[in-house]
Amino acid sequence: MRDGSARVGVLRDGEHVLDVGEKAGRLKLKLPFDASDMLALISSGAAGLAAVRKLLQSKGTDLALAGLKLLAPIPRPRKNVFCIGWNYLEHFAEGEAIRHNGQDLPAYPVFFSKAPTAVTGPYDAIPYDAKVSEQIDWEVELAVIIGKNGKNISENEALDYVFGYTVVNDVTARDLQRRHGGQWLKGKSLDGACPMGPWIVTRDELDPNNLRVVTRVNGIPKQDSNTRHLYFKVPRLIAELSLGMTLEAGDIISTGTPPGVGFARKPPEFLKPGDLLETEIEGIGRLENRISG
Repeated sequence: MRDGSARVGVLRDGEHVLDVGEKAGRLKLKLPFDASDMLALISSGAAGLAAVRKLLQSKGTDLALAGLKLLAPIPRPRKNVFCIGWNYLEHFAEGEAIRHNGQDLPAYPVFFSKAPTAVTGPYDAIPYDAKVSEQIDWEVELAVIIGKNGKNISENEALDYVFGYTVVNDVTARDLQRRHGGQWLKGKSLDGACPMGPWIVTRDELDPNNLRVVTRVNGIPKQDSNTRHLYFKVPRLIAELSLGMTLEAGDIISTGTPPGVGFARKPPEFLKPGDLLETEIEGIGRLENRISG
């Protein structure tokens, strides 16, 4: 965000940002998308990315990242964020240790969703209200951003439908999960329960199959794993989710969390006001969200 308005930017060197709309205006280059809307860039496909790359080739003064407010890359998704449950074998095992129901490993992905209003920025505070929930938990996740519409997508073609990747924390109110008969939507969808960012790394810049994923609370590691341990890989998730259901440009798929979540610890641990939640994925970046209340 700059001067109170949202703008699409490109991070150049970790410290400076190209304001896409401003640069296009100075060069009198007509963009095939609205430069204030990341969803418009994603929907514009190859033409939009080509225009951005052209801007990156020209000289000019960039903005200092430190002087900008970063919003979530997609501040308001068009629809719910698609999420995957139990997608690391170790996380399934730690949950089973709590449930004790002898449930087999899933043959198909478990899908649920988070409301669009849950999405918040990479450095925004996460609201805490003890009257709503006292069991706020953390879940680091690699998120996939769909780049074009598709239905019944094959695993072999699935990555062609990916625009890029970002970091999500699937913040969860565990007591609300139990209160509503095992239905996950409410416990996953509180305001601010989906910090996202700090940016999107495009598909060509990242291999999603070998990325370290880490959660820290007040500097103490709570989750530390790698996406190579995903039970259902990204192509399978896209294929299963798109079966009979159209995925659209800008859709977000959060791929599941590794072990180390708070509710499965002995004794259980939950976030409280003042805590700093850090969510980091190698090759993408780190979220820093303070718990407020």
